[in-house]
Amino acid sequence: MQASDVMDPNPVTLKPSDKIEDAAKYIMKSRYRSLAVVDEDNCYLGMFGVNCLLKQVIPKAVFLPNGLENVSFIHESLEELYDRFCEVKDQPISMCMNRDIKAISLDTGLTETMLQLYETRASIPVIEDGTCKLLGMISYWDIGSKILSVGESADA
Repeated sequence: MQASDVMDPNPVTLKPSDKIEDAAKYIMKSRYRSLAVVDEDNCYLGMFGVNCLLKQVIPKAVFLPNGLENVSFIHESLEELYDRFCEVKDQPISMCMNRDIKAISLDTGLTETMLQLYETRASIPVIEDGTCKLLGMISYWDIGSKILSVGESADA
């Protein structure tokens, strides 16, 4: 088996100009961990997800070089976290999308695909060989449902 056998060929995508607030609402409503970001030609650019959202509301001192190592003394309210979110909600998602998630091709083996999924802990983009065109995405759910469907077929 290969990546093409387990990918979702119609993934939900975002554009780099989409606002953080809109992407956040969609991610929370749909319970996605991350979504692919593509340009107007469907070229894969990176991923936007919950880690970006968390980074926007966690105190900035945590992320500074030699920043806070222990944050147990910080007690913030949901209102304070929301205020911090409001500071960036109208910014484009391109400000913090993850460009480090490596894409795979349609013929990448299933074991290699699962290993990358395990190591990156993020959905994996599948792109056309020799281009940046997004052909689909592979998530834990995609692989898990395919594996479990084998057992359901055997039980029938």
